[in-house]
Amino acid sequence: MSELPSTLRGVLIQAAGTQLLLPNAAVAEVLSYSDPEPIAHAPLWLLGRVRWRGWQVPLVDFSRLDGIDAGSQPAAGGRRRVLVVKAPGGHARLPYFAFLADGFPRLMSLSEATLETLAESSDPGRCIFARVAINDESAVVPDMDAVESRLRSELPEAA
Repeated sequence: MSELPSTLRGVLIQAAGTQLLLPNAAVAEVLSYSDPEPIAHAPLWLLGRVRWRGWQVPLVDFSRLDGIDAGSQPAAGGRRRVLVVKAPGGHARLPYFAFLADGFPRLMSLSEATLETLAESSDPGRCIFARVAINDESAVVPDMDAVESRLRSELPEAA
């Protein structure tokens, strides 16, 4: 049996009300922001769809999705980015979704010495897997399965 690596690579993303920590392997690409195509009757957290490699990828504002900062406005101008991520469920109609980011993500090396779990989520209605500290910074680890599930419930064509 092989040993787990002593360090993992993660991506730290500034989102309107918090920082998100994602596994580097989950991120497919970082794009410059362009206005998404609106989705009729979508909740505030579902900003629309962005075009990426022939896909119409739903764009999520995580801070609004999980109610971290429901009144926040994303950073203006050229600082906004779109992080296309692989959906964990492997559904043919929703293989990817995207998170809105304020600026470029930071690649980080994570180890037991640098990463501390502050709290695991106990609320099944939330899209937070855990709250963590990375050195002196706090971040939220999204529950990617829960985000995907919420998207599938809002997008009938993705179900």
